[in-house]
Amino acid sequence: MEFLDCALPLPLPGKECPAGMLECKREGCVDNRQVCDGSDDCGDGTDEENCEGYSRCDFEEGLCNWDLTSLSRLKWVRTNQESNFMRDPLKGPGRDHSSNTAAGHFLYVTVPDGGLKSDWAAFQSSLLEPTNSSHPCKMVMYTHQFGPRSGGLTVLVADRKIYPVWERGGALGDVWVKAEVEIITNSTFQIVIMAAIRNFAYGGIAIDSIVLSPECRASTANYSYAEFPKSPKDPCTNEPDKMCDFHPDCAGAEDEAKCGDFSYTEGSSGWTDTSIGNQGWELYENFTTKEEYLYVAKAPGQQLTEAQTRTPLLGPSGPACTLSFDFALTGNPDHIGELSVRVIDSLLGVRPKLWEFSGKTGTGEEVWKHVDLSIGARKDRFQLAFEARAVKLCPCAKIKVKNVRFVSCHADYFPYSPTGLSCNFEDGLCGWYQDHSDSFDWTVLDGMDHTIGIGRSLAVDMWSPSMHGVFGRLLSYQQLPSPTDYCLSFFYKLYGPNTGALNVKLLDNSGYERILWTRSGAHGNVWHEAHCPVPHQLTNFQLMFEAVRSGFDGRVAIDDVAFVASPCTVPRMCSFEGQQCGYSSSGQAHWLHRSGHTTTISGPKTDHTLETELGFYMMVNTGVNILASGSAAVLTSPVRQGTAKTECAHFWYHMGGLNPGSLTVYMKPVKGERVKIFSDSLNQGDIWRHGNGNISTDLVDWQLEFEVVGAGGKDTHVAVDDIFLSAHPCENRDSKCSLERGMCSWSNTQNVKVDKLDWELTTQEAERHYSTPPEDHTLGTEKGHFLFFPSSNRTAANQNAQLLSPHLPPTKGTCLKFWAYKPLSSDSQLKVWSLCEGHLNQLVVVSELGGPWKRFDVNITSTEEYQIVFEGIKGTSGVIALDDIEYTIGVNCANKVTDAVTTSPQQDNTGGIAASVIVVLLLIGTLIALLIYYLRTQQRVKALNGPSQSSSSAGVGFTNETYESDLTDRVVVPAVQNHPMAAGFNNVSVSDAVREMEVA
Repeated sequence: MEFLDCALPLPLPGKECPAGMLECKREGCVDNRQVCDGSDDCGDGTDEENCEGYSRCDFEEGLCNWDLTSLSRLKWVRTNQESNFMRDPLKGPGRDHSSNTAAGHFLYVTVPDGGLKSDWAAFQSSLLEPTNSSHPCKMVMYTHQFGPRSGGLTVLVADRKIYPVWERGGALGDVWVKAEVEIITNSTFQIVIMAAIRNFAYGGIAIDSIVLSPECRASTANYSYAEFPKSPKDPCTNEPDKMCDFHPDCAGAEDEAKCGDFSYTEGSSGWTDTSIGNQGWELYENFTTKEEYLYVAKAPGQQLTEAQTRTPLLGPSGPACTLSFDFALTGNPDHIGELSVRVIDSLLGVRPKLWEFSGKTGTGEEVWKHVDLSIGARKDRFQLAFEARAVKLCPCAKIKVKNVRFVSCHADYFPYSPTGLSCNFEDGLCGWYQDHSDSFDWTVLDGMDHTIGIGRSLAVDMWSPSMHGVFGRLLSYQQLPSPTDYCLSFFYKLYGPNTGALNVKLLDNSGYERILWTRSGAHGNVWHEAHCPVPHQLTNFQLMFEAVRSGFDGRVAIDDVAFVASPCTVPRMCSFEGQQCGYSSSGQAHWLHRSGHTTTISGPKTDHTLETELGFYMMVNTGVNILASGSAAVLTSPVRQGTAKTECAHFWYHMGGLNPGSLTVYMKPVKGERVKIFSDSLNQGDIWRHGNGNISTDLVDWQLEFEVVGAGGKDTHVAVDDIFLSAHPCENRDSKCSLERGMCSWSNTQNVKVDKLDWELTTQEAERHYSTPPEDHTLGTEKGHFLFFPSSNRTAANQNAQLLSPHLPPTKGTCLKFWAYKPLSSDSQLKVWSLCEGHLNQLVVVSELGGPWKRFDVNITSTEEYQIVFEGIKGTSGVIALDDIEYTIGVNCANKVTDAVTTSPQQDNTGGIAASVIVVLLLIGTLIALLIYYLRTQQRVKALNGPSQSSSSAGVGFTNETYESDLTDRVVVPAVQNHPMAAGFNNVSVSDAVREMEVA
């Protein structure tokens, strides 16, 4: 916190006060306009002395000569804060101006307790003598316009007619603001002060310390009624929201004529000065040349704040809405000042600046610059404001704005996008736009994309120190209803120890939001592919990407979005958050889409994805009253295209109650018998367990089936969650996890009661934000993967992250082997635990390593089922990393077998092995046939060509072969496609082996 410009006027050493200023007794100087204005600007009272002839009213002893009678049913009252508003801080100014106390009096108007019957109130002076331009009547007053009830103040002169001479619109904040009004009239007159009050929740308007100059002389003439101004024309619309909505509803566009757009004859008059400081905005008009512009001039306010001018309430606006204007900051000084544009939302209040300029545009007055500023879609009414502050106001320095236009702003206008919602973000946002009612925006990020590696993606960096709020939203243009389902596919990153979540939502015409897809927690510094089914809609709809922040340490990014009018294939990962991913139920009982919050009798209390009661999963009640003993209920995936590779189906399952039945997972080809890949039939307790099974299809399309057979239990259930299809074969439970193909069966917990951060998967080559080991342990290169836990200044010290193994059987000796990296610069901690029935047993604490990767071997014994836990505890600097994690079930670190072989739920590879054998035999036969054909062809060539001849082109240039490795991206030359995104998407593709690397 700092105080700026708070000192009283400072003396000018060895100098007299310049012309137009008064010298204070304490030797400071004040401007003549501050003399006898009701404020002690000198600090010693000098400027408020010798004020004979001035008429002052501070309302402490009454109303002076002011008359509060009014034709309106809404009345001004003389009051103070102490006796009327102390119990309600949202009423009254809190203190008066003249004495700066709660006991001081002022005039006040607000919504009465009985409700608002009339929206204006007025009071007036006594009759005053005529004035002239050399001796005008000058009035100073202090106003307090606070809250949404403040509609504005107007000063009118009532002589022969009634007409306005000064106005100040809207709410100015919880501050007393000085106003000066100069009146010239050749008739006796009265000063009429009128307030407009709106029917909102709080606020009001107060006036205090009115000062009339000696030229405002009381008149003894007889009072004659002034002629009332003519009533304005009846509006062509009785709906206020149609005024200034960027669409002319009146025949002559009168409803848009005074909204601030200079293309209308009276458009410039729509800007209202709302300055409270010593600089304000004025309108220059030259009726001969038709030139007009807004400029910054001196103002009577006392605060050293920016000059501000606002439009009336505008909108709502559409996504293409643009504010176009020219501006000039010209003069001799090197730095003229600052100019900015801001939005004041009717619901959200003052928003951050949209645009700003500092410095100067040139020396000559006509050095203008042009700006086209995106305002975007705003669903609530709003005001636009120009704000400026000149370093020095003089003829030698000017700040001006002209040619203000509102372009393509109507709420129903959506510009044409040739690619629709499909977008790689290399050239704009395509059919997407920022939601300005959220907390922060998505930004285009250069040098990190999925399309070409060095291009652009769209990201939210939680690391940004300027970020505020909880969520940032990217909205699609309005989509028309369709009888077919859609598929929204995209690539995403969720990276960092405390990133948050990425949601895909559907918005209907009424604004109702529905979650279609969600991911949260750490997913590694790699791109993941997502397929989000979008069900067909009967009305217009929009899609939304929503980044939800849980902390300040991470990044969310999306790229290569495609939106097609056809159903999705079975997605690589389904968490059942928001929808069922196309999975369907059949059999004697229904699989239900449930959460712990909606489950009644039986079912998991939390899901596996979010580990909360609000998270969803698929569940079947297996109680005998619902699923009879021996009866089956089947959950079936959509059809997925077959591949030549063996894939792994990972999933989490929950079996509860006595005799819950059996769970069997099958791979069912479109043609042929289904193949069992997993089974279990035990009551597993109130925990989620990891299961997997290999899938080999020999290019045959297939489906995944989860079959539950009842066993006559009571209040029992079976549930599944987080189904993930990996592009690689399943690992054995006791195999080493090198992290080159993901995290194997290790997982971060999402239980906020256990930890707040996550372990992250990355490589040194891909890392650009955190410090990491210079290489991994497995490959010994910067391309190798490892898990790490950073200590950044974006999260508090002593927060932790837990990495959990799957549930392991009781053991008399199992060896845990892992490699750890912890430099001397790291003050974070690494602890290894065994977790059994909710109790942690410490196995090892990793102290300073101070060098390269170091191996640890830890013997584990447990009489009960357990999990291994790696816990990182954040310090203030440095990093901890893990690689090549391995546990040998039933074999201790001395390589001695300690446990008898036991059966446990495992994947069944029979189908995979049989299919693989067939594939191998077919490949051998094909190779033999190709070899025979090749040899015969060579013999014919030799017979035709005679002795061998050399060819100048042999071995030169590129072949049409592709290099494919599980660890290497591949670049292919594709055929030309008639796809709207062909220019961006068809140049590079990434192999499934790398693309599908995802946390199981």
